Amino acid sequence: MRIARFAIGDEVGYGVMGEARGDGPPGTGVAGGQIVAPLSGHPFGPGPDAIRLAGSSHLLDEVRLLAPVLPSKVIAVGKNYADHAREMGGEPPPEPILFLKPSTAISGPGDPIRYPVGQTQRVDYEGELAIIIGRLCREVPASQAAGVIFGYTCANDVTARDLQERDGQWARAKGFDTFCPLGPWIETDVDPADLELVTLVNGEVRQRARTSQLLHDVAELVAYASNVMTLLPGDVLLTGTPAGVGPLEVGDEVTVTIENIGTLTNPVAKRD
Repeated sequence: MRIARFAIGDEVGYGVMGEARGDGPPGTGVAGGQIVAPLSGHPFGPGPDAIRLAGSSHLLDEVRLLAPVLPSKVIAVGKNYADHAREMGGEPPPEPILFLKPSTAISGPGDPIRYPVGQTQRVDYEGELAIIIGRLCREVPASQAAGVIFGYTCANDVTARDLQERDGQWARAKGFDTFCPLGPWIETDVDPADLELVTLVNGEVRQRARTSQLLHDVAELVAYASNVMTLLPGDVLLTGTPAGVGPLEVGDEVTVTIENIGTLTNPVAKRD
Protein backbone atom coordinates (compact mmCIF):
# COMPACT_ATOMS: atom_id res chain seq x y z
CA MET A 1 0.00 0.00 0.00
CA ARG A 2 1.24 3.47 -0.87
CA ILE A 3 0.15 6.19 1.53
CA ALA A 4 0.65 9.81 0.55
CA ARG A 5 0.24 13.08 2.39
CA PHE A 6 -1.26 15.70 0.12
CA ALA A 7 -2.83 19.13 -0.12
CA ILE A 8 -5.85 20.12 -2.15
CA GLY A 9 -6.84 23.74 -1.79
CA ASP A 10 -6.39 24.66 1.87
CA GLU A 11 -6.92 21.10 3.10
CA VAL A 12 -4.14 18.67 4.02
CA GLY A 13 -4.69 14.97 4.56
CA TYR A 14 -3.48 11.43 3.99
CA GLY A 15 -4.62 9.15 1.22
CA VAL A 16 -3.98 5.83 -0.47
CA MET A 17 -2.50 5.85 -3.96
CA GLY A 18 -4.34 3.82 -6.57
CA GLU A 19 -5.51 3.54 -10.15
CA ALA A 20 -8.82 5.03 -11.23
CA ARG A 21 -11.34 2.86 -13.00
CA GLY A 22 -12.73 3.79 -16.38
CA ASP A 23 -11.19 5.63 -19.28
CA GLY A 24 -9.28 8.25 -17.32
CA PRO A 25 -9.03 11.98 -17.98
CA PRO A 26 -9.67 13.06 -21.59
CA GLY A 27 -6.56 13.14 -23.73
CA THR A 28 -4.33 11.29 -21.30
CA GLY A 29 -4.44 7.95 -23.07
CA VAL A 30 -4.20 6.30 -19.66
CA ALA A 31 -7.00 4.04 -18.45
CA GLY A 32 -8.08 5.49 -15.14
CA GLY A 33 -4.87 7.31 -14.22
CA GLN A 34 -3.39 7.62 -10.74
CA ILE A 35 -5.62 8.76 -7.93
CA VAL A 36 -5.38 9.56 -4.25
CA ALA A 37 -8.19 8.16 -2.11
CA PRO A 38 -8.37 10.19 1.13
CA LEU A 39 -8.36 8.48 4.52
CA SER A 40 -10.94 9.38 7.14
CA GLY A 41 -8.43 8.89 9.96
CA HIS A 42 -4.71 9.27 10.52
CA PRO A 43 -2.53 6.38 9.30
CA PHE A 44 -0.49 6.43 12.51
CA GLY A 45 -3.60 6.32 14.68
CA PRO A 46 -4.41 3.36 16.94
CA GLY A 47 -6.64 0.47 16.02
CA PRO A 48 -7.66 -1.22 12.76
CA ASP A 49 -9.67 1.80 11.55
CA ALA A 50 -6.61 4.05 11.26
CA ILE A 51 -6.44 3.35 7.53
CA ARG A 52 -10.06 3.69 6.43
CA LEU A 53 -11.08 5.23 3.12
CA ALA A 54 -13.30 8.29 3.24
CA GLY A 55 -15.14 7.24 0.08
CA SER A 56 -13.90 9.94 -2.29
CA SER A 57 -10.89 10.28 -4.58
CA HIS A 58 -8.81 12.87 -6.44
CA LEU A 59 -6.75 12.56 -9.59
CA LEU A 60 -3.08 12.85 -8.75
CA ASP A 61 -2.83 15.94 -10.97
CA GLU A 62 -5.43 17.66 -8.81
CA VAL A 63 -3.40 17.48 -5.59
CA ARG A 64 0.03 18.51 -4.40
CA LEU A 65 2.06 15.77 -2.78
CA LEU A 66 3.71 16.81 0.48
CA ALA A 67 6.43 15.24 2.58
CA PRO A 68 4.76 11.98 3.64
CA VAL A 69 5.43 12.56 7.37
CA LEU A 70 6.19 15.38 9.80
CA PRO A 71 8.44 13.51 12.24
CA SER A 72 9.50 14.48 15.73
CA LYS A 73 13.05 13.73 14.60
CA VAL A 74 15.12 12.43 11.71
CA ILE A 75 17.81 9.97 12.75
CA ALA A 76 20.44 9.44 10.10
CA VAL A 77 23.26 6.96 9.67
CA GLY A 78 26.65 7.92 8.31
CA LYS A 79 29.02 5.78 6.23
CA ASN A 80 26.72 2.77 6.01
CA TYR A 81 27.96 1.70 2.56
CA ALA A 82 31.60 0.58 2.44
CA ASP A 83 32.31 2.33 -0.86
CA HIS A 84 30.95 5.62 0.46
CA ALA A 85 33.02 5.35 3.65
CA ARG A 86 36.12 4.92 1.52
CA GLU A 87 35.28 7.79 -0.84
CA MET A 88 35.03 9.98 2.28
CA GLY A 89 38.57 8.99 3.21
CA GLY A 90 38.17 6.25 5.79
CA GLU A 91 37.35 2.62 6.41
CA PRO A 92 33.81 1.44 7.18
CA PRO A 93 32.98 2.00 10.87
CA PRO A 94 32.37 -1.07 13.08
CA GLU A 95 29.13 0.41 14.45
CA PRO A 96 26.47 2.68 12.93
CA ILE A 97 27.29 6.38 13.15
CA LEU A 98 24.14 8.22 14.23
CA PHE A 99 23.37 11.89 13.80
CA LEU A 100 20.19 13.99 13.81
CA LYS A 101 18.60 16.27 11.24
CA PRO A 102 15.98 18.73 12.54
CA SER A 103 12.35 18.26 11.62
CA THR A 104 12.49 21.71 9.99
CA ALA A 105 14.81 20.29 7.32
CA ILE A 106 11.93 18.21 5.92
CA SER A 107 10.57 19.09 2.49
CA GLY A 108 8.43 17.23 -0.01
CA PRO A 109 8.38 16.11 -3.64
CA GLY A 110 9.00 18.97 -6.03
CA ASP A 111 9.95 21.39 -3.28
CA PRO A 112 13.16 23.34 -3.98
CA ILE A 113 16.32 22.48 -2.11
CA ARG A 114 17.34 25.97 -0.98
CA TYR A 115 21.07 26.53 -1.48
CA PRO A 116 22.34 28.80 1.34
CA VAL A 117 24.65 30.85 -0.85
CA GLY A 118 27.13 32.80 1.25
CA GLN A 119 27.13 30.22 4.04
CA THR A 120 28.51 27.24 2.15
CA GLN A 121 30.53 26.66 -1.00
CA ARG A 122 29.43 23.07 -1.62
CA VAL A 123 26.05 21.38 -1.22
CA ASP A 124 25.95 17.63 -1.95
CA TYR A 125 23.12 15.20 -2.73
CA GLU A 126 22.91 11.89 -0.85
CA GLY A 127 20.20 9.51 -2.05
CA GLU A 128 18.95 7.17 0.67
CA LEU A 129 16.31 4.66 1.73
CA ALA A 130 14.25 6.07 4.61
CA ILE A 131 12.49 3.97 7.26
CA ILE A 132 9.22 5.32 8.69
CA ILE A 133 8.50 4.22 12.26
CA GLY A 134 4.93 3.13 12.93
CA ARG A 135 4.57 3.04 16.70
CA LEU A 136 6.20 4.22 19.90
CA CYS A 137 9.05 1.90 20.77
CA ARG A 138 12.38 1.59 22.52
CA GLU A 139 15.00 -1.14 22.89
CA VAL A 140 13.57 -3.10 19.96
CA PRO A 141 15.40 -6.38 19.22
CA ALA A 142 16.45 -6.70 15.60
CA SER A 143 14.27 -9.80 15.32
CA GLN A 144 11.19 -7.64 16.11
CA ALA A 145 12.09 -4.54 14.10
CA ALA A 146 9.60 -5.29 11.31
CA GLY A 147 6.78 -4.93 13.83
CA VAL A 148 7.56 -1.25 14.50
CA ILE A 149 8.17 -0.20 10.89
CA PHE A 150 5.28 1.48 9.11
CA GLY A 151 6.94 1.62 5.70
CA TYR A 152 9.64 3.16 3.53
CA THR A 153 10.19 6.20 1.35
CA CYS A 154 12.91 7.92 -0.67
CA ALA A 155 15.14 10.52 0.94
CA ASN A 156 17.91 12.94 0.07
CA ASP A 157 20.28 13.70 2.96
CA VAL A 158 21.43 17.04 1.54
CA THR A 159 24.75 18.12 3.07
CA ALA A 160 26.86 21.27 3.12
CA ARG A 161 30.07 19.32 2.67
CA ASP A 162 32.54 22.11 3.45
CA LEU A 163 30.73 22.91 6.70
CA GLN A 164 30.71 19.23 7.65
CA GLU A 165 34.48 19.12 7.28
CA ARG A 166 35.02 22.47 8.98
CA ASP A 167 32.75 21.94 12.00
CA GLY A 168 33.74 18.37 12.83
CA GLN A 169 30.16 17.68 13.87
CA TRP A 170 27.31 17.65 11.43
CA ALA A 171 24.39 19.61 12.85
CA ARG A 172 24.89 22.72 10.75
CA ALA A 173 25.95 20.92 7.58
CA LYS A 174 22.93 18.62 7.66
CA GLY A 175 20.39 20.92 9.27
CA PHE A 176 19.53 23.74 6.87
CA ASP A 177 15.87 24.17 5.97
CA THR A 178 14.92 21.93 2.97
CA PHE A 179 17.97 19.67 3.48
CA CYS A 180 15.83 16.54 3.96
CA PRO A 181 13.47 15.95 1.02
CA LEU A 182 11.21 12.92 1.53
CA GLY A 183 8.68 11.23 -0.72
CA PRO A 184 6.81 10.77 -2.84
CA TRP A 185 4.79 8.52 -0.49
CA ILE A 186 5.22 5.73 2.06
CA GLU A 187 5.31 2.19 0.69
CA THR A 188 4.10 -0.16 3.42
CA ASP A 189 4.47 -3.45 1.55
CA VAL A 190 8.06 -3.87 0.33
CA ASP A 191 11.02 -5.98 1.38
CA PRO A 192 13.93 -3.54 1.93
CA ALA A 193 16.64 -6.21 1.79
CA ASP A 194 17.72 -5.78 -1.85
CA LEU A 195 16.30 -2.72 -3.60
CA GLU A 196 18.05 -0.73 -6.30
CA LEU A 197 18.73 2.92 -5.44
CA VAL A 198 19.60 5.37 -8.21
CA THR A 199 20.35 9.10 -7.89
CA LEU A 200 20.27 11.33 -10.97
CA VAL A 201 21.39 14.94 -11.35
CA ASN A 202 19.97 16.61 -14.44
CA GLY A 203 19.17 13.16 -15.80
CA GLU A 204 22.67 11.74 -15.37
CA VAL A 205 23.29 8.79 -13.04
CA ARG A 206 25.47 9.77 -10.09
CA GLN A 207 24.70 6.96 -7.64
CA ARG A 208 23.63 3.38 -8.24
CA ALA A 209 23.59 0.74 -5.50
CA ARG A 210 21.46 -1.90 -3.83
CA THR A 211 20.27 -1.91 -0.24
CA SER A 212 21.81 -5.37 0.12
CA GLN A 213 25.11 -3.48 0.27
CA LEU A 214 24.20 -1.74 3.53
CA LEU A 215 26.79 -2.52 6.19
CA HIS A 216 24.08 -2.45 8.87
CA ASP A 217 20.69 -3.53 7.58
CA VAL A 218 17.26 -2.10 8.35
CA ALA A 219 16.53 -4.35 11.34
CA GLU A 220 19.94 -3.68 12.87
CA LEU A 221 19.54 0.08 12.47
CA VAL A 222 16.11 0.11 14.13
CA ALA A 223 17.48 -1.93 17.02
CA TYR A 224 20.57 0.27 17.37
CA ALA A 225 18.70 3.60 17.23
CA SER A 226 15.90 2.47 19.56
CA ASN A 227 18.46 1.46 22.16
CA VAL A 228 19.65 5.06 22.18
CA MET A 229 16.36 6.97 22.08
CA THR A 230 12.63 6.35 22.06
CA LEU A 231 11.18 6.28 18.57
CA LEU A 232 7.77 7.84 17.94
CA PRO A 233 5.21 7.16 15.20
CA GLY A 234 6.27 9.00 12.06
CA ASP A 235 9.92 9.28 13.03
CA VAL A 236 12.33 8.87 10.12
CA LEU A 237 15.48 6.76 10.07
CA LEU A 238 17.80 7.40 7.11
CA THR A 239 19.86 4.33 6.30
CA GLY A 240 22.92 5.92 4.65
CA THR A 241 24.05 6.82 1.15
CA PRO A 242 26.18 4.84 -1.32
CA ALA A 243 29.26 6.08 -3.17
CA GLY A 244 28.96 8.76 -5.80
CA VAL A 245 28.01 11.78 -3.71
CA GLY A 246 28.78 15.09 -5.34
CA PRO A 247 27.91 18.77 -5.57
CA LEU A 248 24.70 20.45 -6.62
CA GLU A 249 24.37 23.87 -8.21
CA VAL A 250 21.50 26.33 -8.33
CA GLY A 251 19.32 25.30 -11.28
CA ASP A 252 20.05 21.57 -10.97
CA GLU A 253 17.38 18.89 -10.57
CA VAL A 254 18.12 15.86 -8.39
CA THR A 255 16.10 12.64 -8.45
CA VAL A 256 16.24 9.66 -6.08
CA THR A 257 14.50 6.49 -7.26
CA ILE A 258 14.19 3.35 -5.16
CA GLU A 259 12.93 0.15 -6.69
CA ASN A 260 9.32 -0.74 -5.76
CA ILE A 261 8.95 2.48 -3.75
CA GLY A 262 8.96 5.50 -6.05
CA THR A 263 10.79 8.57 -7.29
CA LEU A 264 11.59 11.78 -5.41
CA THR A 265 12.57 14.80 -7.50
CA ASN A 266 13.62 18.25 -6.27
CA PRO A 267 15.01 21.32 -8.03
CA VAL A 268 17.82 23.34 -6.50
CA ALA A 269 17.20 27.04 -5.99
CA LYS A 270 18.96 29.91 -4.26
CA ARG A 271 17.89 30.46 -0.68
CA ASP A 272 15.84 33.63 -0.25
